[in-house]
Amino acid sequence: MPVIIVSGTGTEIGKTVVTAAVAAAALAGGRSVAVLKPAQTGLGPGEPGDVAEAARLAGAVTAVELARYPDPLAPATAARRAGAAPVRPHEIAEAAEKLAAEHDVVLVEGAGGLLVRFDERGATLADAAVLLRAPVLVVAPAGLGTLNATALTTEALRARALTPLGVVIGSWPDTPGLAERCNLSDLPEAAGAPLLGAVPTGAGALPPAEFRTRAASWLAPDLFGTWPGPEPAATGLPA
Repeated sequence: MPVIIVSGTGTEIGKTVVTAAVAAAALAGGRSVAVLKPAQTGLGPGEPGDVAEAARLAGAVTAVELARYPDPLAPATAARRAGAAPVRPHEIAEAAEKLAAEHDVVLVEGAGGLLVRFDERGATLADAAVLLRAPVLVVAPAGLGTLNATALTTEALRARALTPLGVVIGSWPDTPGLAERCNLSDLPEAAGAPLLGAVPTGAGALPPAEFRTRAASWLAPDLFGTWPGPEPAATGLPA
């Protein structure tokens, strides 16, 4: 599993912090790691983007960004408004394959949700995943609405013969309510894929050394971590 696509059910749900956590856990296990961001939007030249943030939190990763557009929009729209070339699926796949030849793990972080358009032809991150034959890790929020969005995302993956590797909750609240607790047990059923972790709210604000120490405890062994899954008491269900 040298290449993992990190997508999500929407935007601002913790994909970058989850990517950093997986990278940190893999590094702690002695693996070499690269993080690839095909299209960074909403930032100007010289501003630190998602790959820089992943590297800041995780440590010694190879950080690669293929394109950057200033408007905080979908990559296809942002590229068009900037008068710049879009990123094509084959370019994403070629960059990931090159990194995979030199690293044990390559994490490809998308923009927004799975089917956000990258170019005027309607290409998406899913098309790059098809070319790479790579599993897709779905990052989802914890609260109301996540079951439907997660089910739609994994259904779209299976429609393209892609494998949902599993689901990670991108921001697990300090004091979860009934919906969040129930979603711990309901998400795997909605996704048809295992729950592979829950990253606590505010994890990205931790000092990098503490983030790296704790990252493995938020993730299941399939993501290089030690998280055994939710405790029955956390779900509000009987043991």
